[in-house]
Amino acid sequence: MRRVRHDAAAAKARDFIVVTCEHGGNRIPTEYASLFRGWHRVLGSHRGYDAGALVMARELAAALGAPLVASTVSRLLVDLNRSLSNSRAWSAATRSLPPDERQRVIQRHYAPHHRRVRAIVDEAIASGCRVVHVASHSFTPVLDGQARTCDIGLLYDPARRGEAVLANRWKAAFAEREPRLRVRRNYPYAGKGDGLTRSLRQRFPAARYVGIELEINQAFVRDNGRAWRDMRACVTSTLLVALGRDPARTRAAGLKLPRRSAK
Repeated sequence: MRRVRHDAAAAKARDFIVVTCEHGGNRIPTEYASLFRGWHRVLGSHRGYDAGALVMARELAAALGAPLVASTVSRLLVDLNRSLSNSRAWSAATRSLPPDERQRVIQRHYAPHHRRVRAIVDEAIASGCRVVHVASHSFTPVLDGQARTCDIGLLYDPARRGEAVLANRWKAAFAEREPRLRVRRNYPYAGKGDGLTRSLRQRFPAARYVGIELEINQAFVRDNGRAWRDMRACVTSTLLVALGRDPARTRAAGLKLPRRSAK
């Protein structure tokens, strides 16, 4: 029995966690400010950034002892969670930039984030680890008049067993700790959609790379009080459980849910 426990512990130790946040802020570099005159309201909305995602990413990284790679440049300059072949990587403000200026944006604000994440994953895999990548995001409660029926979304590729197993464990941990939370898999977006995790899946085998996108309903962020604090503690502790780690040091209080949208 001792040998079995030792082997299981060794297997867990081979997991290397990295946390990223692609839409952590709505900052527009000074040289591009003229492109966004009159965009103040849009920049402050879900179109400009993922409210709360950076705070959540920092807390996850601290709890997991994981490296954090984050950007605070608005997705409206260039979307770090889109491939460059996707026209939606550029907003209406930047889509008509000349090719050389687009390339400058890519080299200064897009490529460094992707290179840093790939380098971390490359190094961890080369050392014999399996990488678990958690990308922190958030979503607006209502989009185009339609309410999102979800508090937490866990996005992954169902064809990759490691991702399916971790998403199932994480969902079960949420159900155990806070059954009132509406936790859904591959909602409000498809886990296989275009983005950073998909590009990393194309580069790394399923046995070595597990990518999960965490999506938190911004209703909790807007509350900016106990509900948001408790949500962050709940996300952190349940992920620790799903990873087979000890969540004893995380907050154990019950979650105060915000009011559901009437829309």
